[in-house]
Amino acid sequence: MATLLYHLGRVAFRWRWFVTLLWVAVLGAVGFAATKAPAAPDDGFTMPGIESQKAFDLLEQRFPGTAADGASARIVFVAPNGEKVTATENRAAIEKLVTEAADGSQVASAVDPFTAKAVSKDASTAYSTVTFKVKADDLTGAAKTHLERAIDTARDAGLTVEVGGDALATQPAAGGSAEAIGIAIAAIVLLITFGSLAAAGLPLLTAILGVGISMSAILALGSAFGLSETTGTLATMLGLACGIDYALFVVSRYREERAKGHAPREAAGLAAGTAGSAVVFAGLTVVIALAGLSVVGIPMLTKMGLAAAGAVLLAVLICLTLVPAVLGFWPNAVLSRRDRRDRKKKTKRGNGENGGSRWARIVVRRPIPVLLLGVVGLGAMALPALNLQLGMPGDEAKSTATTERRAYDDLAEGFGPGFNGPLTIVVDAKKAGDAKTAVATISKEIAATDGVVSVSPARFNSAGDTAVFSATPATSPTDEKTKQLVQTIRDERPDIAADAGASFEVTGTTALNIDVAQKVQDALIPYLALVVGLAIVLLLLVFRSLLVPLKAALGFLLSVLAALGAVVAVFQEGHLASWLGVDQTGPIMSLMPIFLVGIVFGLAMDYEVFLVSRMREAYVHGDGPGQAIVSGFRHSARVVVAAALIMMAVFSGFIGAGASMIKMIGFGLAIAVLFDAFVVRMAIVPAVLSLLGHKAWYLPRWLDRILPRMDVEGEALSRKVPAPVASETPTAHLTPVP
Repeated sequence: MATLLYHLGRVAFRWRWFVTLLWVAVLGAVGFAATKAPAAPDDGFTMPGIESQKAFDLLEQRFPGTAADGASARIVFVAPNGEKVTATENRAAIEKLVTEAADGSQVASAVDPFTAKAVSKDASTAYSTVTFKVKADDLTGAAKTHLERAIDTARDAGLTVEVGGDALATQPAAGGSAEAIGIAIAAIVLLITFGSLAAAGLPLLTAILGVGISMSAILALGSAFGLSETTGTLATMLGLACGIDYALFVVSRYREERAKGHAPREAAGLAAGTAGSAVVFAGLTVVIALAGLSVVGIPMLTKMGLAAAGAVLLAVLICLTLVPAVLGFWPNAVLSRRDRRDRKKKTKRGNGENGGSRWARIVVRRPIPVLLLGVVGLGAMALPALNLQLGMPGDEAKSTATTERRAYDDLAEGFGPGFNGPLTIVVDAKKAGDAKTAVATISKEIAATDGVVSVSPARFNSAGDTAVFSATPATSPTDEKTKQLVQTIRDERPDIAADAGASFEVTGTTALNIDVAQKVQDALIPYLALVVGLAIVLLLLVFRSLLVPLKAALGFLLSVLAALGAVVAVFQEGHLASWLGVDQTGPIMSLMPIFLVGIVFGLAMDYEVFLVSRMREAYVHGDGPGQAIVSGFRHSARVVVAAALIMMAVFSGFIGAGASMIKMIGFGLAIAVLFDAFVVRMAIVPAVLSLLGHKAWYLPRWLDRILPRMDVEGEALSRKVPAPVASETPTAHLTPVP
């Protein structure tokens, strides 16, 4: 592996014009294809295999012309100054709004609250549900404006009118100025790390080019493979993150080889052969984690994972070819001023002590206290994860400055918390002798279930063989009792169906969120087993050790559990929530654990490979176990710290978002990188390796004979590449070397 990549780096350096133009041509070709490709379909969020999805599919089949997940607006009316909405003037204003809303171009129905009995017992609050024929993304500006004007008219009449639902929902920015600050911090970290604008800019440049190619490819293939715009979200994030990390590592190794006295082309080859080998295996671990998302069974998540895996593979290819090529144009520009000054004076930098090696010596001397402190600290942070509740935060998690949150609060106050999450009951009465009687029986039985406040009148399709009605729980959508109620209704279904002669299914947003959370929770253990198992095998090939891969996997599990515990502590239990601008605590987003495991696993294995590969390289070249740890930290700690700080800065930018879910993702990823890079990789890993000594690198002879030799540490290169000539003329390096 090392020899192959060594030659690839030298070829890319030599034929830099060809390699650079080739990548530019690829970007142009894929970009052109993206502009000519038809628009990708909006496949929406589907979850095959769960009851809620089956019920949605049945609704779309039996109620043609109206999307089961069409946009809706729940308009909440509150009478002013203790008045009642049933007062003559207030009632007239509400009925006028409903009439005007029903005339909208894309409106399927608008319900009069007085005929539908959607008025609170004290008559202070009422609501009307406006249902549209299309999804929220397909609503025209004219349709939205028409509804907004009708709402303004009712407000002018003196009523307090708030709007929930997704039809007029505001979409907060992803990160705003905070995200821009995060990117700026990343650039500053690169500049401080390298002490050179060129060295800081090269990883950013190559990473952006890789993201441009991958995103253009996703757009070009969107129609053929059903890739929506959301598919590229994860690909952009990880393509940029891994692209910067990988280029950062290769450029750092190139500078190190130049400091030893190697010629630019030779240094580029050595950097590709050693650091490039680590990049290949680090990239493969990320790909494993992302491709493993397919086991969850969510088509959208599968596509996002595979697209992101492709972006990471592209980042690896660019790192191994384009980075050496760009180094060929300006071989000295990426060196720091101090290095360039030393070369002019014909002096060479030695392998002296630095912050990384000094910290490693402390850990090697005191491994047990460091290990105990790290494990106990992360274990304590992981404890809140035992109380993890999965769900999908809704309007209750939004800021009180939004009309959606105020509508949610008004409904909860006027009708009870369950009104914000009604259950949709879909009755299939196709085989029933009398459909109306069957539906009435089911409605009566469900209404009598403990925890159900009320049921709405049933609505039949044109064929009269399918009906739908709502059941309002007594508790809020995110309450654990609501989840139990859904399960109770489903458990009672066989008896109810036998009495009615017709079957039914429970769906709606609340039931869908419950089903999604359960399916993700069930898939989490198999997903963890898959990615950790495959990664252990891959790391076994890299490090040729039984204990190092096992230690890497256990360290990752510890860091990700601690990160999940921190997310629960802030966003579910409310600790320090006000500091992050979290208006309302609640369940953790259903997909959060999967995202956290997949993304952090990839980045954690990056840091593991980068750091421990240098330790093994020193060990293979003759250093003792303790000295190998110090040598590895001397060469890699600074780069790993820089990479971690960059990722934390970028992820932290999402904490400034307006949406609670985006805050949660940004905080979770940033805190996970903090725990994994600085506690696990920088403290626990060297402590464990120090305690294990030579046993850390033990591999049974029979297994050593079976496993292919990947030579990540570049042992073959040390025999093949001659030592740098001490009398080498430094001025020859001031121009590109062929």
